[in-house]
Amino acid sequence: MERPVIEKPERIFARDFEWRHLARFADRIGRRPQLGVVSGRRRQGKTFLVEALARETGGCYFGATEATEAESLRLFAEALTEHVRTVVPFRFGSWDEAMRQAFATSAERRELMVIDEFPYLSKVSPALPSIIQREIDRAMATDAPVSLLLCGSAMSVMGGLLAGGAPLRGRASLELVVRPFDYRLAAKYWRIADPRLAVRAHAVVGGTPAYLRFVGDDTPEGLDDFDHWVQRTVLDPGTPLFREARYLLEEEADVRDSALYHSVLAAVATGNGTRGGIAAYIGRKVTDIGHHLNVLEDRSLLRREHDAFSPSRSVYHVREPLITFYQVVMRPRWGLLESGRAVAVWKDSRGRFSDRVLGPHFEEICREFARVEDVFGELPGQVGAGVITDPVSRERIEVDVVVFAPAAPGEARRVLSLGEAKWGRTMGPAHSRRLRRAKDVLAAKGYDVRDTLLACYSGAGFDGALRSETDVRTVGLDELYG
Repeated sequence: MERPVIEKPERIFARDFEWRHLARFADRIGRRPQLGVVSGRRRQGKTFLVEALARETGGCYFGATEATEAESLRLFAEALTEHVRTVVPFRFGSWDEAMRQAFATSAERRELMVIDEFPYLSKVSPALPSIIQREIDRAMATDAPVSLLLCGSAMSVMGGLLAGGAPLRGRASLELVVRPFDYRLAAKYWRIADPRLAVRAHAVVGGTPAYLRFVGDDTPEGLDDFDHWVQRTVLDPGTPLFREARYLLEEEADVRDSALYHSVLAAVATGNGTRGGIAAYIGRKVTDIGHHLNVLEDRSLLRREHDAFSPSRSVYHVREPLITFYQVVMRPRWGLLESGRAVAVWKDSRGRFSDRVLGPHFEEICREFARVEDVFGELPGQVGAGVITDPVSRERIEVDVVVFAPAAPGEARRVLSLGEAKWGRTMGPAHSRRLRRAKDVLAAKGYDVRDTLLACYSGAGFDGALRSETDVRTVGLDELYG
């Protein structure tokens, strides 16, 4: 008889996609051997999810900490002893012994075994993934009903568990990445109904669930309260959020020369997103920063996006809004902020926040909106931004939101939409003219623009002349958050 799939506990906000996959994994517990890997940056609620799964299924949960191998083995033995409630406590002299017992316990009791923050263990015990591989292979050979879930925040470590020639390659039946809430879910989570306020708040804290707890469940009460909210939360040295952006680099990247990495992030956050721009900003050669960029990409702190029209040209973006906010607003005035001068610093920084944080963040929200299947009538194949050079005027036309249809072999690249986004400016016919010119240039280059829809995205509204243009779609905040 089929067991019912486990329902998501009411205390878990959203995360329907993640819970559905975890519940399917749990539904197979005790039937056949299986391995799952759950990863994601810190503060996204991974532990909350896997702890809930272990609790709902009666499984064993072990949360690793930074410790020596001997201490980790002792803590693991204590957790397993407490779960099994055995009279004689477990004692392990090696991870060979510990994993053999863990797999035997999981198979015998037909229960889930969860090891959280696995990178802490593999860092001091590099052979551990190979040991788990051996035990998984034995379980598969004998059809032992083992269920093991590995969870962790070090993205490079977790991503490498199943990659290339890694020991666990091909063994997992679940590989789940827990990501931040998208901008719409984040607004609901922070209980913000006004889209104008939601964009501002999201540009500061993004979609990381834990940050609501970091500010003591303090949410801005309205647009008039936003400035005060920033000053009493992220700019207040007494809140955990104040130092969070600094901790993210050390925790995620595990780097020695943190100053150089901070400089790279500062370069990107302030609009110097090309390799050359980053190198010039920090005073290094382009060849000297390749490793640092790769590290920040691997740790999901930076992402590299190719120009929509020139794939050989790429630009880096900071993934975490809080890091951008820190680099633009906080880091240049860190000493003043530590001394409690939040009001003065924010007054001095509001212009930079609007230009370098809020404006680019609004553009990214617009691109995220354009990735929805039915926004332009069909499934998009690629969404990004790009630069077109007008061969007549030699003007560079920046297109903020480019939506391509899925590529078809042997056919011209079809453009579903070309869009421009402005956060604080009312948009008019001048903006649509630029987009029409971009469309004409693309047509001359061989792109299929017969059905291309022009789109203007604005946080400040549109004038009547633009709204009357039948070939332009105007997308305001109400639609973005609709």
